[in-house]
Amino acid sequence: MLRRLLLHSRQRRRYSSAAAASVPLSTPTFAVFGANTGVGKTLVSAGLTAALLNSPAPSVSAVAYLKPLQTGYPADSDARFVFSRTPALLRASSSPPRATRLVASCSTLFPSPPVGAEAEPLHKSQEKVVTYGRDGAPEETKLLSCRTLYAWRDPVSPHLAAEREGMAAGDDEVRGFVEQWLLEEGVGKDGEVWKVLETAGGVASPGASGTLQCDLYRPFRLPAILVGDGRLGGISSTLSAYETLLLRGYDVSAVILEDCDLLNDKFLFSYLRNRVHVLALPQIPDDPLDDLTDWFSKSASVFNLLKDALRSFHSKRIERLNSMQRKSKDLLWWPFTQHNLVPQDSVTVIDSRCGENFSAYKIKDNKMMLVPQFDACASWWTQGPDSNLQIELARDMGYAAARYGHVMFPENVHEPALRAAEVLLGGVGKGWASRVYYSDNGSTAIEIALKMAFRKFSLDHGILADGEELIKKERNIQLKVLALNGSYHGDTLGAMEAQAPSAYTSFLQQPWYSGRGLFLDPPTVYIKSATYNISLPQSMPQDPKTSGATCFSSEGEVFCKSRDKSSVADLYLSYIKQQLSEFSVSSNSEHIAALIIEPVIQGAGGMLMIDPLFQRILVSECKSRKIPVIFDEVFTGFWRLGVESASELLGCLPDIACYAKLMTGGIVPLAATLATEEVFESFRSDSKLTALLHGHSYTAHAMGCAAALKAVQWYQDPSTNLNLDTNHMKLKELWDGTLVKQLSSLPNVKRVVSIGTLCAIELKAEGSDAGYASLYASCLVQLLRKEDDIYVRPLGNVIYLMCGPCTARDSCSRQLFKVHRRLCDLN
Repeated sequence: MLRRLLLHSRQRRRYSSAAAASVPLSTPTFAVFGANTGVGKTLVSAGLTAALLNSPAPSVSAVAYLKPLQTGYPADSDARFVFSRTPALLRASSSPPRATRLVASCSTLFPSPPVGAEAEPLHKSQEKVVTYGRDGAPEETKLLSCRTLYAWRDPVSPHLAAEREGMAAGDDEVRGFVEQWLLEEGVGKDGEVWKVLETAGGVASPGASGTLQCDLYRPFRLPAILVGDGRLGGISSTLSAYETLLLRGYDVSAVILEDCDLLNDKFLFSYLRNRVHVLALPQIPDDPLDDLTDWFSKSASVFNLLKDALRSFHSKRIERLNSMQRKSKDLLWWPFTQHNLVPQDSVTVIDSRCGENFSAYKIKDNKMMLVPQFDACASWWTQGPDSNLQIELARDMGYAAARYGHVMFPENVHEPALRAAEVLLGGVGKGWASRVYYSDNGSTAIEIALKMAFRKFSLDHGILADGEELIKKERNIQLKVLALNGSYHGDTLGAMEAQAPSAYTSFLQQPWYSGRGLFLDPPTVYIKSATYNISLPQSMPQDPKTSGATCFSSEGEVFCKSRDKSSVADLYLSYIKQQLSEFSVSSNSEHIAALIIEPVIQGAGGMLMIDPLFQRILVSECKSRKIPVIFDEVFTGFWRLGVESASELLGCLPDIACYAKLMTGGIVPLAATLATEEVFESFRSDSKLTALLHGHSYTAHAMGCAAALKAVQWYQDPSTNLNLDTNHMKLKELWDGTLVKQLSSLPNVKRVVSIGTLCAIELKAEGSDAGYASLYASCLVQLLRKEDDIYVRPLGNVIYLMCGPCTARDSCSRQLFKVHRRLCDLN
């Protein structure tokens, strides 16, 4: 099994996934985009190539040009044009610095099949050697490589040509070959090697699969040269193309366009001032027989300016990336981080994100690289988008920002907030919730939920009264929560009070903490030696009759409702009743006024799986006592555990539930507290003083609501979320079951939890090497980050992998295999 996975992993390297691309930075590389078709992208590529090869010190020793998609071939070949015109441009140069021997090559990798019986084969490779320059000057050799990846005969859009000619070119294949081209070693030893990639058509023209050009090459995020349109209407198309690139996260290094006597360049220069260089080329002759030598000669100074602008752009980019580690140590204060334990060279410099991967800046083998790094902690559990959803979210947020900015929310309504509420109530709140209360993060959503629950409890139990009687009661009554040890509900003061004592609530962190609750020890579920086991807490009386009911062969058996009638269920109910009874006897003025739990998985507590049977019985008992039930689904909601809401796994419903993180795809903060109509009614009256007096300046922020609407719908739709099993409305298994069991059987692994998008592994550690403060996993963490390109952030001696609801299963298997290999090496 492991050998098969390793072979599969190696094979996959040829065709990189949409969100993974390695980009060398030692070689300056730029992508040429056009505001439209026919704006002169290839002329710019040729002129830039000639300017680079004619450079004085620092001399450019080689230029590699790539045209991934070409139509109208062989009559039209942009690579052949650059190949044939560049030597002529160099010869016509007025002052070459020295005699130069140019070795040029031109090739097409995958031309379309010949059409017709007499058609000539299209797969051609050409080479030429040209010497030019001053007589008697020392000769230097420069290289020019021009390539086409895919070529079709029909001079139409690539997607149409591919369909007509029966030669498809999948996005992953195209990206795979582009990545190979990027990773090829530069052959110039005494000078720079530059690379130029020319796209097809306009910025938003489709590629061979129908994917837009700007999306097809987004994983590489190459700095863009935008060839603008100097014709009538060209200002609009150029600015539209510019903003389309920005919306995808590209850096536009320069805008260059033909001067058609309409002064488009003047307007663009003014409009884009202080944002990007704008350069104007002389008007291009209309005569199709003109070899453009004179035009290129007139344009040489502009191409030299372009070359200098690109060189400056690249240098500044490298300078910024090289300084970020040092500056971050000097200026930033990271959360949940002891700075003394972070060496400067271990700081991850993130250039961008594409889907599940960071694009991390690294120096590998003395080479500057942008390397894809799998975000195994899903950026603190917020990330759900694949690269496609990321683009959709950016677009919808941009629209919301432009339409609304921010508008205050009380007594107002706007479409994103209303539509998002409808989707939430029809999804995670279906069948129980009727109201949505927006806030800005999970911790504040919890505080709101506590206020809701306490009011409902007070009304149901006759605590609230009118006038002086209420004032007297307020002084004596204390409302507390029922919660679980190991829980974590956020960092704000109220949320901390609702969780058990831990490293997060110690005097070092929160001197005000008192722990206003009754905290039960929960039984946990884990996989060890390929078996699901239940670990009963020491505080729970042991019953010999339960010994045979704590081991299972599958996850399905753990969640099966038939366990409700087992001896273990009787044990749980007895324990819960005993704890509640002892609390009631010990205090007359204190009341358990809310149950708050993280359903199924306790996240920050160490990725512990709580026995769903225990939580189901706990919820049932609280409801029978009219204690409002809060589900903290900030972590577990929106398919994190394989279903839209963890309540589906428990088989019971809350009165109040809190959501955040995956709700917006992690692109912007937003939280929502959902409640039943009965909870809402407990705040109704004719006095403002009984309203829920809680709010945030950015409540129901339009951008966040728009992102939530898009993300939640995307996860629910099988056409966009290919992991969705529509027969059972749950995610397919993402982590390879065989590999999970093998992990659980390793001697240095204490337990494994695998469910939905989460796979957590607790390393076997003793004493001070265990727990949240443990550094036991540090060696493994650094190996995974530096050698395996997996960004993991442990919880003490617990490491975990987390993907998004849309992450491809084979990607999960590759990451899990790397972890398994490392753990085997450490045995």
